[in-house]
Amino acid sequence: MAPRIPALLIPPIGFAHRGARAHEQENTLAAFSRALEMGATGLESDVWVTADGQVVLDHDGVVRMGRWQRKRPIPDCRRDELPDHIPSLAELYSKCGGGFELSLDLKDPDAAPAVVASVDEAAARTGLPLRQRLWLCHPDVNTLVELRNLWPDVRLCNSTRLSRMDGGPERRAAVLAEAAIDSVNLHQTDWTGGLVTLFHRFGVLCFGWDAQQPRVLRELLDMGIDAVYSDHVDRMREALTSWYPESR
Repeated sequence: MAPRIPALLIPPIGFAHRGARAHEQENTLAAFSRALEMGATGLESDVWVTADGQVVLDHDGVVRMGRWQRKRPIPDCRRDELPDHIPSLAELYSKCGGGFELSLDLKDPDAAPAVVASVDEAAARTGLPLRQRLWLCHPDVNTLVELRNLWPDVRLCNSTRLSRMDGGPERRAAVLAEAAIDSVNLHQTDWTGGLVTLFHRFGVLCFGWDAQQPRVLRELLDMGIDAVYSDHVDRMREALTSWYPESR
């Protein structure tokens, strides 16, 4: 079945949100490896840097520690103080290799240099061009512009909502294109075929998150979306291979 509007990125990326979250404990090596086994072509997580400079993957960035289970931010903790289920970025690459796209939400923009350094270390070990498969995501365009000036070969993504686009979507598309920001990531309810066409006209890739149900996945792909984020890797994979047989 062909999509009504072709994507710019063919086949689109299937990002497993926090790993195979519907199938394993989220943001664990088991979830990430399971997602790839099930056919995800990308992995997604949130990234933090510990007090001793280690890059780790976790959603909330807060852990419970000690007898009273007191909450502590990950940036205030050493790596060896974190629960065993929280993986480092280095451990992700050691476990899963590098044959996938990696989308990382920068909850702390100051973490970006440590993230890129960790990616470069993994690239040196594997001989793979991992920077070109790294997508750093942030809601603030100015922050992304600063990152682009530092790393011209890292993929950048503006994660936001349609209602937060000052000046409207056409203005945002123009700003992203001028700054060489690769993509925009919106909630699946924000996307329409016309909006995808608008961003594509400026050469900006369109990503859709929270694509959980088969109907939603089909609708996004029919609009020409370039990547989807889903907890359900099996549903996501089925939709992608139905619309884009070459992704089998």
